[in-house]
Amino acid sequence: MNAFNILALQAANQPDPAESLVRFDGVGKTFSVDGQAFEAIRDFNLSINEGEFIAIVGSSGCGKSTLLRLLVGLDADYSGQIHVDGKLVSGIGGDRGIVFQEHRLFPWLTVAQNIALGLVNEPLTQGERARKVNGFVELVGLKGFESAYPHQLSGGMSQRVAIARGLVASPRILLLDEPFGALDALTRQQLQDELLAIRERSGITTLLVTHDAEEATYLADRVVVMEPRPGRIKSIVDIDLPHPRARTGVALHRLREKLLHQLTGDGNYLPPRIDRVEGVRPEFIAL
Repeated sequence: MNAFNILALQAANQPDPAESLVRFDGVGKTFSVDGQAFEAIRDFNLSINEGEFIAIVGSSGCGKSTLLRLLVGLDADYSGQIHVDGKLVSGIGGDRGIVFQEHRLFPWLTVAQNIALGLVNEPLTQGERARKVNGFVELVGLKGFESAYPHQLSGGMSQRVAIARGLVASPRILLLDEPFGALDALTRQQLQDELLAIRERSGITTLLVTHDAEEATYLADRVVVMEPRPGRIKSIVDIDLPHPRARTGVALHRLREKLLHQLTGDGNYLPPRIDRVEGVRPEFIAL
Protein backbone atom coordinates (compact mmCIF):
# COMPACT_ATOMS: atom_id res chain seq x y z
CA MET A 1 0.00 0.00 0.00
CA ASN A 2 1.57 3.31 -1.06
CA ALA A 3 1.76 6.45 1.06
CA PHE A 4 -1.13 8.16 -0.75
CA ASN A 5 -3.46 5.23 -0.10
CA ILE A 6 -2.46 5.10 3.57
CA LEU A 7 -3.18 8.82 4.02
CA ALA A 8 -6.54 8.46 2.26
CA LEU A 9 -7.42 5.47 4.43
CA GLN A 10 -6.58 7.32 7.63
CA ALA A 11 -8.61 10.37 6.61
CA ALA A 12 -11.64 8.26 5.73
CA ASN A 13 -11.64 6.58 9.14
CA GLN A 14 -11.04 9.65 11.29
CA PRO A 15 -13.62 11.73 13.17
CA ASP A 16 -13.83 15.45 12.49
CA PRO A 17 -10.75 16.92 14.25
CA ALA A 18 -12.85 19.87 15.42
CA GLU A 19 -15.02 17.45 17.43
CA SER A 20 -12.29 15.11 18.70
CA LEU A 21 -11.24 14.83 22.34
CA VAL A 22 -7.78 13.42 21.54
CA ARG A 23 -5.72 14.27 18.49
CA PHE A 24 -2.30 13.00 17.42
CA ASP A 25 -0.83 15.25 14.71
CA GLY A 26 2.26 13.95 12.91
CA VAL A 27 3.66 12.37 16.08
CA GLY A 28 7.10 10.79 15.85
CA LYS A 29 9.42 9.28 18.45
CA THR A 30 13.11 8.39 18.18
CA PHE A 31 15.21 6.58 20.79
CA SER A 32 18.97 6.36 21.10
CA VAL A 33 20.10 2.70 21.11
CA ASP A 34 23.83 2.04 21.52
CA GLY A 35 24.53 5.52 20.27
CA GLN A 36 22.40 5.04 17.18
CA ALA A 37 19.07 6.73 16.44
CA PHE A 38 16.15 4.26 16.42
CA GLU A 39 12.91 5.59 14.93
CA ALA A 40 10.11 3.99 16.94
CA ILE A 41 7.11 5.97 15.60
CA ARG A 42 6.73 7.95 12.38
CA ASP A 43 4.01 10.43 11.40
CA PHE A 44 1.24 9.02 13.59
CA ASN A 45 -2.10 10.77 13.01
CA LEU A 46 -5.28 9.83 14.87
CA SER A 47 -8.38 11.62 16.14
CA ILE A 48 -10.54 10.12 18.90
CA ASN A 49 -14.01 11.33 19.82
CA GLU A 50 -15.23 11.62 23.40
CA GLY A 51 -16.69 8.32 24.60
CA GLU A 52 -15.05 6.32 21.84
CA PHE A 53 -13.23 3.03 22.47
CA ILE A 54 -10.09 2.64 20.35
CA ALA A 55 -7.85 -0.42 20.29
CA ILE A 56 -4.30 -0.38 18.91
CA VAL A 57 -2.89 -3.69 17.72
CA GLY A 58 0.38 -4.69 16.11
CA SER A 59 3.51 -6.75 16.54
CA SER A 60 6.00 -6.11 19.32
CA GLY A 61 8.16 -3.07 18.70
CA CYS A 62 5.65 -1.08 16.64
CA GLY A 63 5.31 1.69 19.25
CA LYS A 64 1.91 0.87 20.77
CA SER A 65 2.92 1.30 24.41
CA THR A 66 5.10 4.29 23.54
CA LEU A 67 2.04 6.09 22.17
CA LEU A 68 0.26 5.63 25.51
CA ARG A 69 3.27 6.99 27.41
CA LEU A 70 3.29 10.07 25.17
CA LEU A 71 -0.45 10.67 25.60
CA VAL A 72 -0.43 10.23 29.37
CA GLY A 73 2.47 12.70 29.61
CA LEU A 74 5.27 10.42 30.86
CA ASP A 75 7.52 11.31 27.90
CA ALA A 76 7.71 14.77 26.37
CA ASP A 77 10.58 14.09 23.96
CA TYR A 78 8.78 13.59 20.65
CA SER A 79 7.99 15.38 17.40
CA GLY A 80 4.55 16.50 16.29
CA GLN A 81 1.72 17.44 18.62
CA ILE A 82 -0.77 15.70 20.91
CA HIS A 83 -3.93 17.56 21.91
CA VAL A 84 -6.48 16.71 24.58
CA ASP A 85 -9.66 18.76 24.38
CA GLY A 86 -7.86 21.23 22.12
CA LYS A 87 -4.92 21.77 24.48
CA LEU A 88 -1.37 20.55 23.99
CA VAL A 89 -0.33 17.74 26.32
CA SER A 90 2.33 19.05 28.69
CA GLY A 91 2.95 16.43 31.33
CA ILE A 92 0.65 14.17 33.31
CA GLY A 93 -2.82 15.33 34.30
CA GLY A 94 -5.96 14.20 36.09
CA ASP A 95 -7.86 14.03 32.81
CA ARG A 96 -5.86 10.90 31.83
CA GLY A 97 -5.57 7.65 33.77
CA ILE A 98 -3.43 4.65 32.83
CA VAL A 99 -3.47 0.93 33.68
CA PHE A 100 -0.39 -1.18 32.87
CA GLN A 101 -0.09 -4.90 32.10
CA GLU A 102 1.40 -5.47 35.56
CA HIS A 103 -0.83 -4.16 38.33
CA ARG A 104 2.11 -2.41 40.08
CA LEU A 105 0.41 -2.32 43.47
CA PHE A 106 2.44 -1.34 46.53
CA PRO A 107 2.64 -4.50 48.66
CA TRP A 108 2.63 -2.61 51.98
CA LEU A 109 -0.63 -0.78 51.16
CA THR A 110 -4.16 -2.15 51.35
CA VAL A 111 -6.59 -2.26 48.44
CA ALA A 112 -8.18 1.02 49.55
CA GLN A 113 -4.79 2.70 50.06
CA ASN A 114 -3.52 1.60 46.64
CA ILE A 115 -6.64 2.98 44.96
CA ALA A 116 -6.32 6.24 46.94
CA LEU A 117 -2.93 6.85 45.30
CA GLY A 118 -4.87 7.89 42.21
CA LEU A 119 -6.18 10.87 44.22
CA VAL A 120 -2.83 12.06 45.53
CA ASN A 121 -3.01 15.31 43.53
CA GLU A 122 -6.72 15.92 44.04
CA PRO A 123 -7.79 18.69 46.49
CA LEU A 124 -10.18 16.53 48.53
CA THR A 125 -10.98 16.28 52.21
CA GLN A 126 -10.34 12.96 53.95
CA GLY A 127 -14.05 12.17 53.90
CA GLU A 128 -14.41 12.96 50.19
CA ARG A 129 -11.37 10.84 49.43
CA ALA A 130 -12.77 7.88 51.40
CA ARG A 131 -16.15 8.13 49.67
CA LYS A 132 -14.56 8.13 46.21
CA VAL A 133 -12.33 5.18 47.03
CA ASN A 134 -15.25 3.19 48.47
CA GLY A 135 -17.32 3.94 45.39
CA PHE A 136 -14.68 2.59 43.04
CA VAL A 137 -14.00 -0.43 45.24
CA GLU A 138 -17.65 -1.32 44.76
CA LEU A 139 -17.57 -0.45 41.05
CA VAL A 140 -14.86 -3.05 40.32
CA GLY A 141 -16.48 -5.71 42.51
CA LEU A 142 -14.07 -5.68 45.47
CA LYS A 143 -16.41 -4.66 48.28
CA GLY A 144 -15.27 -6.46 51.42
CA PHE A 145 -11.61 -6.48 50.34
CA GLU A 146 -10.81 -2.85 51.18
CA SER A 147 -8.34 -3.86 53.93
CA ALA A 148 -6.74 -6.75 52.02
CA TYR A 149 -3.10 -6.57 50.92
CA PRO A 150 -1.91 -7.43 47.39
CA HIS A 151 -0.46 -10.80 48.44
CA GLN A 152 -3.95 -11.79 49.57
CA LEU A 153 -5.48 -11.13 46.14
CA SER A 154 -5.67 -13.18 42.95
CA GLY A 155 -4.21 -11.82 39.73
CA GLY A 156 -7.63 -10.75 38.50
CA MET A 157 -8.45 -9.00 41.77
CA SER A 158 -5.13 -7.16 41.70
CA GLN A 159 -5.85 -5.94 38.18
CA ARG A 160 -9.28 -4.73 39.34
CA VAL A 161 -7.48 -2.63 41.95
CA ALA A 162 -5.23 -1.19 39.23
CA ILE A 163 -8.28 -0.34 37.08
CA ALA A 164 -9.97 1.35 40.06
CA ARG A 165 -6.80 3.35 40.73
CA GLY A 166 -6.81 4.48 37.10
CA LEU A 167 -10.46 5.54 37.30
CA VAL A 168 -10.74 7.01 40.80
CA ALA A 169 -9.72 10.55 39.79
CA SER A 170 -12.56 10.48 37.21
CA PRO A 171 -10.35 10.96 34.14
CA ARG A 172 -11.96 11.68 30.79
CA ILE A 173 -9.55 9.26 29.10
CA LEU A 174 -8.53 5.78 30.27
CA LEU A 175 -5.35 4.29 28.77
CA LEU A 176 -4.91 0.52 29.00
CA ASP A 177 -1.54 -1.08 28.19
CA GLU A 178 -2.37 -4.79 27.72
CA PRO A 179 -4.05 -4.92 31.15
CA PHE A 180 -5.40 -8.46 30.76
CA GLY A 181 -2.45 -10.09 28.99
CA ALA A 182 -1.14 -11.98 32.03
CA LEU A 183 -4.53 -13.30 33.19
CA ASP A 184 -6.16 -16.66 32.54
CA ALA A 185 -8.80 -16.82 29.80
CA LEU A 186 -11.84 -16.86 32.12
CA THR A 187 -10.66 -13.94 34.26
CA ARG A 188 -9.70 -12.01 31.13
CA GLN A 189 -13.21 -12.36 29.70
CA GLN A 190 -14.79 -11.35 33.01
CA LEU A 191 -12.67 -8.19 33.21
CA GLN A 192 -13.35 -7.35 29.57
CA ASP A 193 -17.08 -7.44 30.29
CA GLU A 194 -16.57 -5.40 33.45
CA LEU A 195 -14.59 -2.80 31.49
CA LEU A 196 -17.46 -2.49 29.01
CA ALA A 197 -19.93 -2.08 31.88
CA ILE A 198 -17.80 0.69 33.40
CA ARG A 199 -17.58 2.41 30.05
CA GLU A 200 -21.36 2.15 29.62
CA ARG A 201 -21.93 3.79 33.01
CA SER A 202 -19.26 6.48 32.80
CA GLY A 203 -18.98 7.20 29.07
CA ILE A 204 -15.19 7.34 29.45
CA THR A 205 -12.99 7.57 26.36
CA THR A 206 -10.78 4.49 26.21
CA LEU A 207 -7.55 3.69 24.37
CA LEU A 208 -6.45 0.04 24.63
CA VAL A 209 -3.16 -1.50 23.51
CA THR A 210 -3.38 -5.24 22.90
CA HIS A 211 -1.87 -8.11 20.89
CA ASP A 212 -5.20 -9.94 20.92
CA ALA A 213 -7.34 -9.52 17.78
CA GLU A 214 -10.31 -11.16 19.48
CA GLU A 215 -10.09 -8.76 22.44
CA ALA A 216 -9.79 -5.76 20.11
CA THR A 217 -12.85 -6.65 18.02
CA TYR A 218 -14.93 -7.55 21.08
CA LEU A 219 -14.24 -4.28 22.92
CA ALA A 220 -13.46 -1.50 20.47
CA ASP A 221 -15.35 0.84 18.15
CA ARG A 222 -12.30 1.14 15.88
CA VAL A 223 -9.09 -0.86 15.72
CA VAL A 224 -5.84 0.80 14.63
CA VAL A 225 -3.46 -1.70 13.01
CA MET A 226 0.21 -0.75 13.33
CA GLU A 227 3.24 -1.67 11.23
CA PRO A 228 6.69 -1.84 12.89
CA ARG A 229 10.05 -0.16 12.36
CA PRO A 230 9.10 2.54 12.36
CA GLY A 231 5.68 2.25 14.00
CA ARG A 232 3.00 3.67 11.71
CA ILE A 233 -0.64 3.10 10.88
CA LYS A 234 -1.28 0.33 8.35
CA SER A 235 -5.08 0.46 8.50
CA ILE A 236 -8.06 1.35 10.68
CA VAL A 237 -10.84 -1.22 10.99
CA ASP A 238 -14.33 -0.07 12.00
CA ILE A 239 -16.15 -2.48 14.35
CA ASP A 240 -19.66 -1.41 13.50
CA LEU A 241 -21.47 -3.78 15.86
CA PRO A 242 -23.68 -2.84 18.84
CA HIS A 243 -22.94 -3.90 22.41
CA PRO A 244 -23.33 -6.39 23.94
CA ARG A 245 -21.50 -8.45 21.33
CA ALA A 246 -21.70 -12.23 21.05
CA ARG A 247 -18.15 -13.59 21.27
CA THR A 248 -19.08 -16.49 19.00
CA GLY A 249 -21.26 -14.47 16.63
CA VAL A 250 -20.70 -14.73 12.88
CA ALA A 251 -20.40 -10.96 12.36
CA LEU A 252 -17.72 -10.62 15.04
CA HIS A 253 -15.88 -13.66 13.69
CA ARG A 254 -15.73 -12.12 10.20
CA LEU A 255 -14.37 -8.84 11.56
CA ARG A 256 -11.78 -10.76 13.58
CA GLU A 257 -10.69 -12.60 10.44
CA LYS A 258 -10.41 -9.28 8.59
CA LEU A 259 -8.31 -7.83 11.41
CA LEU A 260 -6.03 -10.89 11.51
CA HIS A 261 -5.48 -10.49 7.77
CA GLN A 262 -4.46 -6.87 8.32
CA LEU A 263 -1.99 -8.02 10.98
CA THR A 264 -0.46 -10.94 9.12
CA GLY A 265 -1.27 -10.65 5.41
CA ASP A 266 -0.80 -8.39 2.41
CA GLY A 267 -3.25 -7.13 -0.18
CA ASN A 268 -6.97 -6.65 0.15
CA TYR A 269 -8.96 -8.92 2.44
CA LEU A 270 -11.29 -11.31 0.64
CA PRO A 271 -13.93 -12.80 2.96
CA PRO A 272 -14.50 -16.55 2.59
CA ARG A 273 -17.28 -17.60 0.25
CA ILE A 274 -20.44 -18.77 1.96
CA ASP A 275 -22.00 -21.72 0.16
CA ARG A 276 -25.67 -22.49 0.43
CA VAL A 277 -26.32 -25.91 1.94
CA GLU A 278 -29.59 -27.62 1.15
CA GLY A 279 -31.23 -30.87 2.12
CA VAL A 280 -29.84 -30.98 5.70
CA ARG A 281 -32.31 -31.62 8.50
CA PRO A 282 -32.29 -28.84 11.18
CA GLU A 283 -31.44 -31.22 14.04
CA PHE A 284 -28.11 -32.02 12.35
CA ILE A 285 -26.99 -28.38 12.26
CA ALA A 286 -24.71 -27.30 15.14
CA LEU A 287 -25.24 -23.72 16.28
